[in-house]
Amino acid sequence: MDIYILGISCFYHDSAACLLRNGDIVAAAQEERFTRQKHDPRFPKNAIKWCLKETGITIENVDFVVFYDKPFLTFERLLLSYLTVAPKGLRSWLEAMPLWLGQKLNIPKVIKKETGYEGDVLYTEHHEAHAASAFYPSPFNEAAILTMDGVGEWATASYGFGKGKDITLLKELHFPDSLGLLYSAFTYFTGFRVNSGEYKLMGLAPYGSPRYKDLILTELIDLKEDGSLRLNLSYFDFLGGLRMTNRRFANLFGGPPRKPESEITQREMDIAASIQAVIEDAVLKMGNHVHRETGQKNLCLAGGVALNCVANGRLLREGPYDKIWIQPAAGDAGGAIGSTFSVWHRYLGNKRAQPQGYDCQQGSYLGPAFSNITVKTFLVGNGYPYHEFDGNTRPVSIAEQIAAGKIVGYMSGRMEFGPRALGARSILGDPRREDTQTVMNLKIKYRESFRPFAPSVLEEKASEYFDIDIPSPYMLLVADVIKDRRLSQPSRNGMPMLERLKIKRSDIPAVTHLDYSARLQTVNKNDKPDYHAVISEFERLTGCAVVVNTSFNIRGEPIICTPGDAYRCFMRTEMDVLVIEDCMLFKEEQPPWEEKGDWRSELELD
Repeated sequence: MDIYILGISCFYHDSAACLLRNGDIVAAAQEERFTRQKHDPRFPKNAIKWCLKETGITIENVDFVVFYDKPFLTFERLLLSYLTVAPKGLRSWLEAMPLWLGQKLNIPKVIKKETGYEGDVLYTEHHEAHAASAFYPSPFNEAAILTMDGVGEWATASYGFGKGKDITLLKELHFPDSLGLLYSAFTYFTGFRVNSGEYKLMGLAPYGSPRYKDLILTELIDLKEDGSLRLNLSYFDFLGGLRMTNRRFANLFGGPPRKPESEITQREMDIAASIQAVIEDAVLKMGNHVHRETGQKNLCLAGGVALNCVANGRLLREGPYDKIWIQPAAGDAGGAIGSTFSVWHRYLGNKRAQPQGYDCQQGSYLGPAFSNITVKTFLVGNGYPYHEFDGNTRPVSIAEQIAAGKIVGYMSGRMEFGPRALGARSILGDPRREDTQTVMNLKIKYRESFRPFAPSVLEEKASEYFDIDIPSPYMLLVADVIKDRRLSQPSRNGMPMLERLKIKRSDIPAVTHLDYSARLQTVNKNDKPDYHAVISEFERLTGCAVVVNTSFNIRGEPIICTPGDAYRCFMRTEMDVLVIEDCMLFKEEQPPWEEKGDWRSELELD
């Protein structure tokens, strides 16, 4: 008899569902991909419905449903936090209570109403789910575990170790002292959206100098040698207010927070560089302490802070670990995966199977896929002209378009689980062209021009381009472009950001950041053979084993899921070519695209 476990994460941000069958992930998806609302926090009824349909079962076949958080512990934290600052937090409290009383404190009723599930609901603690999502899919039989995020119940970070089917968590750091909340406070202050724009802050950091680092360490945070920390709460407003920082924080940095969408000044660049340096130091200290406490040679990471790939790269280079494995959906969405594994191994006591390939995450290609028949039915039914690939011409035909400077939307196979596009729902470009970054940012993604793009590189050729000797399949490590490929840059003093962007920094300029770093994805033939074949053909044509890879969406919109999503994004942008499975579409051949209303105003910019 098959045993099915359904894991659910929701009500904060990035809600998701995961279905486990006999200890193997058979389906996982984020709710945002179906509702088209980025970071959708609502109950993931569409993701659950798809997971069940994909597996060919109904809710009656599900043996266990598990929620990734213990709501009553979180409610206790909120209540005590509001009482600490009362009456200051009254407005925030009144805004939060309807959702808590109606849904968050009644998880079993919500699950029964939305899915029809009649059984008992199990719960994991938030950081237990993170730890399980990090260790159980990893390739390690034994490893240290470190989780870091904003907050879950009371915990803001935890560490321990895993061995076989068992996880032992040793210690926690508690709210309000949080590395994730500290970084989010600076995300807010520099004009980006909390729980969404943290990666922008990371991308902005190389444009600045860390001249505020000592100020942060002196005034805002007491960082100990073991990585534990204490925040100076007199500068923050997140305990009971509706903002992350207060007026005292603003005075410390010479003025009010940057208004969203306004000009980014040197102050914001230097602030980004400073807080990034602090985060890296803290992560390195935490990693070193966990190694001393556990004695493990390998490390597993999860939690939102683990999405800081620059800090991850530094921990790998300078830390004591032989190998590091990071959950691709390190944030709250990954809690759906972790909670199911926790039930399978910790609650039911089942042993772990040996991973097939790099790990048990299946390349994180865990979402919906669409057959060629479905794709062609969609295209023909809507009168969209397309060309079908003939025989084995698919990879070379796509590579020829990229090599010709075309921007290609690429949809192939199962959708990725997690925030990174990994060659299933990606936009591809030529990394050798100096204008690729600007064109893709301004004409395709409709986003800030400073935002860097990631390289996808053939795994077997990665060390010929980047200073890395291990796989990075999930785009969660940053490595430097090797010195032989770099080009010298003039002094940046006084040079405006946009001018610095135009300077060619290497022979793959579109994916080389100002500090010669790159957030890379290594692609192997086993996990993604179709994508590997495209890059291989691109190398045969150009001598370059790298392509630009960015997520298939525009700013403020989730990554595409369906053929309809792909076509709409294709027509709304200046993308040149669209590939959906074995069909290729050219922009100039498509019928005129008509919009109903101002579609951009419907998107919440991240």
